Amino acid sequence: MEEKEIINPDTTENVENNTENAPEVEIVPLSELEQATADLAEQKDKYLRLMAEFDNYKRRTAKERMDLIQTAGKDVIVSLLDVLDDCDRAEKQLNTSDDIALQREGIQLVFNKIRSTMQAKGLVAMESIGKNFDVELHEAITEVPVPDAKQKGKVIDEVTKGYLLNEKIIRFAKVVVGK
Repeated sequence: MEEKEIINPDTTENVENNTENAPEVEIVPLSELEQATADLAEQKDKYLRLMAEFDNYKRRTAKERMDLIQTAGKDVIVSLLDVLDDCDRAEKQLNTSDDIALQREGIQLVFNKIRSTMQAKGLVAMESIGKNFDVELHEAITEVPVPDAKQKGKVIDEVTKGYLLNEKIIRFAKVVVGK
């Protein structure tokens, strides 16, 4: 393969004097150099536009994420507004009526409504009492001695109920375990 050298046409006098030992020289026309410069400028422009577009994408997705985080609970809160209205009506009824059976029934209806609303959103209460203690589901508050050997290692009492949201633990059950 022959070695070709690119030279400036202004310095051709050295080549003309020593033509016998000089390698073959290719003189690049100025138009090809201008074309390469134009291609480089075009690629640089594309690169800058791509970087600007990527920065805009990052800013837009960060803003969308912040909006999503701020309004993530909106659906649940809107569904609980009916329950809040029922609580206000129950409070008003408590202040005006002395019929305890009627008050108890109204409050029970409010409790049932909040439970059904939360279940509709995917919330499920864990059943812990009488089950084997499981560190993946329970948090042991204390251990108490039990007279029956069958109750050893089982949950005797539930201090705080545990909950699953769409089959994922969102709160561990705080329990008392038999020993």
